Amino acid sequence: MDVINWLFAATFQVGDQPLLWREVIGNVFGLASALGGMRRKVWAWPVGIVGNVLLFTVFLGSWFGGSPLPDMLGQAGRQVMFIVVSVYGWVQWRNTRRQNLEVRADGTVPADDGAAVHPRWASWPARLGLVAALVGGTLALTPLFRALGSYEPVWADAWIFMGSLLATYGMAKGWVEFWLIWVAVDLVGVPLLLSAGYWASAAMYVFYGVFTLIGFFVWRRVNARERAGATAVSPA
Repeated sequence: MDVINWLFAATFQVGDQPLLWREVIGNVFGLASALGGMRRKVWAWPVGIVGNVLLFTVFLGSWFGGSPLPDMLGQAGRQVMFIVVSVYGWVQWRNTRRQNLEVRADGTVPADDGAAVHPRWASWPARLGLVAALVGGTLALTPLFRALGSYEPVWADAWIFMGSLLATYGMAKGWVEFWLIWVAVDLVGVPLLLSAGYWASAAMYVFYGVFTLIGFFVWRRVNARERAGATAVSPA
């Protein structure tokens, strides 16, 4: 119980800005989840869920610990969305990993060390659908978030919510493009979080931006390697 009380109350100073430890810890879990996702590990999903729970309490600070920072409904809502979609992704990746290990045990086809997902490019209809959903969802959610009292500019909060939803879904599906959606989220998220005073999250968004570009090239290389391997095996 003392640990929980400490987690909700503990802060530290950066200059004249107090930062919540649970904001930092939640973002560290998020970074660990992204690293696991880049390496295609199933544990990326449950680790991410822990971070989502912590950050949910951060962005609804008036409900949890009386934070002086403004509540950000879009940011809090996307943590709930993350948890729901992460459960879907967790199940999908576990099933893929199980199938790969079964194939490897059979001795017929190497299974890439039981990889939990095989990166692939989304089809053009899927890509167009992602763009339409990002723009249309942002337009639809902006008045709703504004009516609920979200932080201005509300469209940015809605953009981050929709982009996060689509990126997480794309990760679950194994689409290489999901990394680029995260880049679009980070470009809007950094200035929004800085303006609201969430310095730790803003700093992590900057780091995420670089990390997601690396993840994109890693998954693209894995996709090219697996396609080349499938082409080499097909004639035999």
